Amino acid sequence: MFHKTEDAAMMEDGKKMITGRVVLQKKNVLDFNDLGASVLDRLHEVFGGNISFQLISAIHPEHESSEGRLKGKLGNPAILEDWITTITPLTAEDTEYEVSFEWDDKIGVPGAFLVKNRHHSEFYLKTLTLHDVPGHGHVHFICNSWVYPSKHYLKDRIFFSNKAYLPGETPELLGAYREEELVILRGNRSGELKEWDRVYDYAFYNDLGDPDHDMDDARPVLGGSNQYPYPRRGRTGRPATESDSETESRIPLINSLSIYVPADERFRHVKLSDFLGFGLKSTGQFLVSELEALIDSTPNEFDSFEDVLKVYEGGIKLPVLEKARKKIHVELLRIISQTDGEGLLKFPMPQAIKGDKSAWRTDEEFAREMLAGVNPVSIRLLKEFPPTSKLDFKVYGNQNSSIKRYHIESKLDGLEIEEAIKTNKLYILDHHDSLMPYVRRINATSNKIYATRTLLFLQKDGTLKPLAIELSLPHEGGDDLGAISKVYTPSEHGVESSIWQLAKAYVAVNDSGVHQLISHWLNTHCAIEPFVIATNRQLSVLHPIHKLLQPHFKDTMNINAFARQILINGGGLLEATVFPGRYAMEMSSVLYKDWVFPDQALPVDLVKRGMAIEDSNSPHGLRLLIEDYPYGVDGLEIWFAIKTWVEDYCSFYYKNDDMVQNDTELQSWWKELREEGHGDKKHETWWPKMKTCDDLRDTCTTIIWIASALHAAVNFGQYPYAGYLPNRPTISRRLMPEPDTPEYDELIEDPDNVFLKTVTAQLQSLIGIALIEILSSHPAEEVYLGQSGCPNWTMDSEPLKAFKKFGMKLREIEGRIVERNNDGSLKNRVGPVQVPYTLLYPSSKEGLTGMGIPNSVSI
Repeated sequence: MFHKTEDAAMMEDGKKMITGRVVLQKKNVLDFNDLGASVLDRLHEVFGGNISFQLISAIHPEHESSEGRLKGKLGNPAILEDWITTITPLTAEDTEYEVSFEWDDKIGVPGAFLVKNRHHSEFYLKTLTLHDVPGHGHVHFICNSWVYPSKHYLKDRIFFSNKAYLPGETPELLGAYREEELVILRGNRSGELKEWDRVYDYAFYNDLGDPDHDMDDARPVLGGSNQYPYPRRGRTGRPATESDSETESRIPLINSLSIYVPADERFRHVKLSDFLGFGLKSTGQFLVSELEALIDSTPNEFDSFEDVLKVYEGGIKLPVLEKARKKIHVELLRIISQTDGEGLLKFPMPQAIKGDKSAWRTDEEFAREMLAGVNPVSIRLLKEFPPTSKLDFKVYGNQNSSIKRYHIESKLDGLEIEEAIKTNKLYILDHHDSLMPYVRRINATSNKIYATRTLLFLQKDGTLKPLAIELSLPHEGGDDLGAISKVYTPSEHGVESSIWQLAKAYVAVNDSGVHQLISHWLNTHCAIEPFVIATNRQLSVLHPIHKLLQPHFKDTMNINAFARQILINGGGLLEATVFPGRYAMEMSSVLYKDWVFPDQALPVDLVKRGMAIEDSNSPHGLRLLIEDYPYGVDGLEIWFAIKTWVEDYCSFYYKNDDMVQNDTELQSWWKELREEGHGDKKHETWWPKMKTCDDLRDTCTTIIWIASALHAAVNFGQYPYAGYLPNRPTISRRLMPEPDTPEYDELIEDPDNVFLKTVTAQLQSLIGIALIEILSSHPAEEVYLGQSGCPNWTMDSEPLKAFKKFGMKLREIEGRIVERNNDGSLKNRVGPVQVPYTLLYPSSKEGLTGMGIPNSVSI
């Protein structure tokens, strides 16, 4: 451990010694020391293979760079002390070391330092703090980076002090170092990248299929074409498959943890341990073909709702597990069964059924979850009746709604339809146009879906009442002949009630798929990754906007890389458990055509969906048309807290529009983000021009919103609501029973059994539940919005004060969320299932909490 000595000691030659404290973590594996690496590192120490540091002056020159530019003077190498004798904790905790530097006036203010690792193994360098630098006090270097052995680097690793500089304001002697570091991070765009590489680069989503295994496993390349546009992912540089030169080869599932992402984007040890402990490693080790064999044979059904509840209430021994034992790697069974040695299934009780086991079936809860559930971002105001389609008439024929006046007019509290529309009383959950082009192909598989429209009425008590559900299929004679549609209305008795429950289930299936593919994956995980890459390639760590955004990018590339390996790949868990199956990612690509960056801003989104209108008399100039819209109410408070923080921060560094326009790194960042990161959208006119301070502030606010609050709102409610699959089924396997058929007779006789045979099958349910339990859980190391992993993240006092104010504002918002949830007049806050809306409550404990806004898309 660090032993304090005299911080500034005079040497015989007049130079002084200043001490520094280095905080690092040695290489570990799942919280336990890699003993082999530890032994080899100690041997290297014995034979002179040490770790050294050299300070770089920010004010005194020493030599010119290869481009003829002056560089800061280098101090003499200083050796990290007591590596061998310092006792290292057995878990992945910080270890502190002392390092002593020679200092004289020729060094002056150290603006950076070089580190050379001559050990066998890498280590994670967190911070270096210099004590009592003459005339300057403490100097902090925030590193948070893996330092590999020097043999892997062409240049020694450099770290800068925690002072932010715009490019034109950077001390001249640090400028060349700043630019060199960015060149390294961009790489040379060739070759397969290795774990020690620090290269951020772009690639298409061309690694989802595996044609070398089976051509049925091939998937289209997403990105780089008009047919399949897509955001870019991080490049790995793996070779192409033998079967298709456009498809990148895949690594074996069992090696998923070693998929390339830049080293500093990888999960840290504790996070990785938590992640694997939740079971993702297990899901990654089973063979896709084995899963498909089980899925195709649908080995077991839930026989009753009581049977479903046993999954949470003590566990049941299912024959499927005995069959699965022969087919699936034992590690997968561990996450499916949470086995107690008897093969018993048991999952945590989802919040949606904790208080009331049947409230999820009510029409009120069905509608409420569109405002306060896991996908509160799809509902919109109905502005015309009947609803119309935007699908190409020449290709799809008449796709306009077949809902008639007589279906709904008697349920509008005495209003005429035109009056209800004029007074903003009618709303729609519309999954018709987005799904209809795929219904025929999906229904050619074992899955059976409809394109759906759901109309709802805003009642006087602020709740929504479902009015009608339209289920549509393509015409049997061809797509161009339009839709074949049937309309269903609420019923509480007899077979009509059972039919209504099935109609709601078909809507829930569609909403689950759209939620996972679009609201969750595409609009948060996928859309934000190009921002991560562009920021690291074009904005130096010294850049104030890099410092602002970097916390909101933590772990995103790593979780997305894992997703490409085991979730969204051909034959992966998403295809196995969500209704589009093999068309899932292709469908998300088609819907990316509608993605507009400025529309991701919450106020813009609410106005576009008709959920809010501009009103100068309302807070922030925006009025929600449904006053008790929990996502909208809480979201707007979070949005404007972020906006104020960003404005306070940016105004410290950018005093006028010229400073934005003349910031070379900022302009390169924004150009590359548009032209490469979201390159298929580069010609869109809606991109902000990045010419004004407002452009910059609005852009950064939107990025932070997407990465933090938007992701939290659509992610951490997954297990509370969808952990009970009947509430949020992900697959439908039968079409609606028709009168005078055996299926209809079965519905009359045993409606619950028909419902369970229609929605997600047992094994798929168990895999889906296990998956969303992982995705809904907070790891121990999570850093939440308004929090910082390091108190000295910047030297500038005004931004630190603004950040403190931001944190205090979020704590005030937490209090108001609790007050609203306790207000019985706000019926959408808790609902029949008795689940308070806490998905935008900023802070959280670890685990499955249904609350908390992490800084980044980190799970």
